[in-house]
Amino acid sequence: MTKTKPVHLKKGDLVSLVAPSGPIADVQRLETAKLAVERLGLQAKVSTHAADRYGYLAGDDATRAQEFTEAFADTETKAVICLKGGYGAQRILARLDFGVICCNPKILLGYSDITALHVALSQVCHLVTFHGPMPSSDMIPEMDEVTEASLCRAIFSNEPLGVIRNPEDKPLGTLVPGRARGELVGGNLSLLASGLGTPWEIDTRGKILFLEDVDEAPYRIDRMLNQLKLAGKFDDCAGIVLGTWTRCVASEGKPSLELGEVFRDIVAPSGKPTLTWLQAGHCAPNLTLPFGIQYELCTDEGQLKALESACI
Repeated sequence: MTKTKPVHLKKGDLVSLVAPSGPIADVQRLETAKLAVERLGLQAKVSTHAADRYGYLAGDDATRAQEFTEAFADTETKAVICLKGGYGAQRILARLDFGVICCNPKILLGYSDITALHVALSQVCHLVTFHGPMPSSDMIPEMDEVTEASLCRAIFSNEPLGVIRNPEDKPLGTLVPGRARGELVGGNLSLLASGLGTPWEIDTRGKILFLEDVDEAPYRIDRMLNQLKLAGKFDDCAGIVLGTWTRCVASEGKPSLELGEVFRDIVAPSGKPTLTWLQAGHCAPNLTLPFGIQYELCTDEGQLKALESACI
């Protein structure tokens, strides 16, 4: 299926800031996040109810879904940027007007809980989306240079990104040697596991699967990876990229496998070429990964390379 690529951004473009998941801490943080986006040379418009709070959600489901859809429908807006993750994006999937979104392709930027939206827009609208830093989570008090350079390279250009480079002091590792080509898909492991058995279950057939997570004990990582394995997601894919696993450690004093042992037990038996510790996800620096375009994974060279542009 041919993917729809959004138009790349230019300095001065207007972007919409939305909150489809968890709530923003306070109005001051919201304003600071807006200013952070504007420092990139963009104009930023905050959705009307971005500061709403409904328990652990940024407002009720109907409002969050409406504002997300309206951001795509807005003819002045050139990109939809999620302010933060948290929890709640899966709750609004059935309420989204995918017809409107399909007819108004734009850059979608975010990660973590936004994984649910990446998968849905990829599989329903065939839209290229961007797994990358969010204003309230990564851009304040300031964004590090590597994260900012990676983001700007991705969203302000219509040229192929080429090699996605880790910082020099954080080399990629190899779990399973080999070479693979395919469309990059994936995101947060917890969201992908909870999407199994739903209309938005991730399709990994012939694709390179990227996974990352945060604040999950190794036994929970084990359980979710095993869930993907039993669902055939590793058998179906062409290759695998494991990102960062921030604070994914066992409680003190509890017996546990190391994450490397979990990966060897659950992921490696698929035999699919697998790179480890790509600096993307809940980490700093946080590299921007366009989803939905073709990549080449090569463990001999220790690199992941984007083979085509993500924007037009």
